[in-house]
Amino acid sequence: MTTGLLLVDKPQGLTSHDVVARARRALNTRKVGHAGTLDPMATGLLTLGVGPATRLLTYLVGLDKTYETTMRLGAATTSDDAEGEVVSTAEPAAIAAVTDDALVAGIRALTGEIDQRPSSVSAIKVDGKRAYDRVRAGEEVELASRRVTISAFEALAVRRTATAIEVDARIDCSSGTYIRALARDLGTALGIGGHLTALRRTRVGPFDVADAVSLDELAEQGASLLASPAEVAAQLFPVLEVDAARARDLGHGKLLALPAQPDAEPVAAIERGAGGAHPDRLVALISVREGRGRTLVGFPNDSAQEAAP
Repeated sequence: MTTGLLLVDKPQGLTSHDVVARARRALNTRKVGHAGTLDPMATGLLTLGVGPATRLLTYLVGLDKTYETTMRLGAATTSDDAEGEVVSTAEPAAIAAVTDDALVAGIRALTGEIDQRPSSVSAIKVDGKRAYDRVRAGEEVELASRRVTISAFEALAVRRTATAIEVDARIDCSSGTYIRALARDLGTALGIGGHLTALRRTRVGPFDVADAVSLDELAEQGASLLASPAEVAAQLFPVLEVDAARARDLGHGKLLALPAQPDAEPVAAIERGAGGAHPDRLVALISVREGRGRTLVGFPNDSAQEAAP
């Protein structure tokens, strides 16, 4: 059974669904999903789950992320990025009046816990319909603000012209943050408007784009590139090692007596293998409460299936 996590370096111009479709062809399976959409203009780390490992994607969606981006201050667009129509431009005098100190103060004001209004062309659903579909249909869409955390907003380079200030930045943020909205809000605070011109996701939780593969590599090497569910779960959660008997009990939905195990949720219950054809196996994600372990999400036992007559 083909299962595991795949880290893909998404190229510009493809949707996240396009990447999923390529992975399905390369791996010859329909059961592929992703955690955390990237816009077509964006590049970088897209995390894919394959086979039963798609059950882990729920836990990846909420991980913190890192982005590298370029913001163009001096013009606002309908989509808060370069793909939208320009709706306002600042006068050269207004752009020249933005000092370095004002730029630093604007960035600082957007760091920490903030209330952020997502872009109106986001994928958020409004009464069952995507916000961007409503905008394309000519509707006025104003999404509610949400609390997000910007743990780092670092300007790496600043380039000034008569018509714009371009800022290259690195941003560490919580799940649900819209980097386009940061560009918009920074430009608004400075009185000159702003939008995003480039975006690259470089990290999702413990996973780094340096370890991701290209679509060409995926087409050539296929399933050999997958990280096992046990390997992935061990990077995300506390680990409880279980023997074959306890693994079987969890597979049957039985409670485990774990008097010495601290309360936690989820915990990765892993059956250690002997290597080679018998690697470590993720048995289940469990909840431990008051000395009892209860299965939250179970994972199939491939080796047992293969050994069955």
